[in-house]
Amino acid sequence: MSVVGVVVQVVLLVVLAPYLVGLMRQVRARMEGRAGAGFGQPWRDLRKQFRKEPITPAGSSWVFAAAPAVLVATTLVIATVAPFVATVSPLDGIADLFAVVALLLLGTVALALAGLDTGTAFGGMGASREITVAALAEPTILLAGFALSARVGTTNLAAIVERGQQAPGDVLSPASLLAAVALAVVVIAEAGRLPVDNPSTHLELTMIHEAMVLEYAGRDLALVEFASALRLTVLLGLWSSLFLPWGVATSASPVALLIGVVAFVAKVAVLGAVLAAGEVFMAKLRLFRVPELLAGSFLFGLLAVSSSFFLA
Repeated sequence: MSVVGVVVQVVLLVVLAPYLVGLMRQVRARMEGRAGAGFGQPWRDLRKQFRKEPITPAGSSWVFAAAPAVLVATTLVIATVAPFVATVSPLDGIADLFAVVALLLLGTVALALAGLDTGTAFGGMGASREITVAALAEPTILLAGFALSARVGTTNLAAIVERGQQAPGDVLSPASLLAAVALAVVVIAEAGRLPVDNPSTHLELTMIHEAMVLEYAGRDLALVEFASALRLTVLLGLWSSLFLPWGVATSASPVALLIGVVAFVAKVAVLGAVLAAGEVFMAKLRLFRVPELLAGSFLFGLLAVSSSFFLA
């Protein structure tokens, strides 16, 4: 994939991310008997927010102002280097699974520090909960990644995706299936979706992500909302590329790239619709039950690593 292909992938994810949120809201609305606001409503909300002036809480520092930009930047780097559309990219050398985990954690820490920087009770509560979830989720990503990389001999994402295409049996192996379950739970936790978090609530007892961003307004709030949508798209794209690698282009030809774009959009849309449909029948877990869920995903990751060696 040439530099043009990398630009196409980044533009695709930037444009697609708010539409994915709109699709998921529309699926939930239709299943709940409502008309819904339409697929483009998140883009209209972002346009309205970008036109408003940001408001900074009294006493907050540059940490609060810089956090939205850091969150967007770290997610954009993942959107640039990860093999969503094609595995042949000039940036393949830095598309490492552990680097992706570090970037995700950097964005989370930046927003948590911003929540603490406001000095409010809700900001501190949300930051504490967010870091707790991240501390339990990140080791599972590392374990699942280690299970997938054991058969390839590298943690390079493009190499793992190409191996899945060349040896479809590996995708259906016990190690891969266990890693898929573990990463699915982590994707839900990292994206702040039910049953770990409810992005549409502002109740004190249930908020995690929303508690940290209550003080943001205007352009800063738009950046945070856009980063959340992009993060959800990136996480679903990573899951689909690792466990449904078919369709990802392995050459830089225009036809292969076009197929890669169509396959990526289709896979992310289906995964988003399935996630939204599942949320209709799901309630948010009580906060002290979330560690139990994430501990279960950690156990699946541990079993995936064991299977990659003993059942290979």
